[in-house]
Amino acid sequence: MSESTVFIVDDDQEVREALQLLMESVGLNVELFSSATLFLEQFDETRPGCIVLDVRMPGISGLDLQMQLAEKPLCPPIIIITGHGDVPMAVRAVQAGAVDFIEKPFNDQALLDSVHRALEQDAQQRGEASHIADIQQRLSRLTPREREVLELVVQGLRNKLIASELSVSQSTVEAHRAKVMDKMEAKTLSDLMRMMLTIESA
Repeated sequence: MSESTVFIVDDDQEVREALQLLMESVGLNVELFSSATLFLEQFDETRPGCIVLDVRMPGISGLDLQMQLAEKPLCPPIIIITGHGDVPMAVRAVQAGAVDFIEKPFNDQALLDSVHRALEQDAQQRGEASHIADIQQRLSRLTPREREVLELVVQGLRNKLIASELSVSQSTVEAHRAKVMDKMEAKTLSDLMRMMLTIESA
């Protein structure tokens, strides 16, 4: 997580600077944004990290920003910071997927704990996304016939039944199956099954 960044989006300069000092005191990388618009202009979903986001801001609100980011392929985990009057809004944000909400004036340790949880969640999400992309890349190497064989193999059909289903010889099925295992980099049938389950549940 050393490459991760805490993106702080808050229109209050004093709050931004206080948050920056707090994050940097424990060695975290920080970037500050005074509005949701400025953040969106520079948003890069390939950068790991999390967002510490104020609910009430001029222009695009924190909740609006959260909704826009939710449409991205990779949405960084969001921590909502809020004034006392904004608690119902913050609860809605958590229900919409925010990791946590912290009331102002915030407890330093509680916020740091939340940020570290969010960074761990981001790392896990990115790891899973990378794994899925890797499996999809392997699938793209298969020919249409190999893909057919793969689908029948994971359904539990034996080579003889696959040969009958595809109107080819059993030796042809065995050759295709060997190619599938090689291209998918699967050592066992269980490996292959896990990969396809991963894709289906993504």
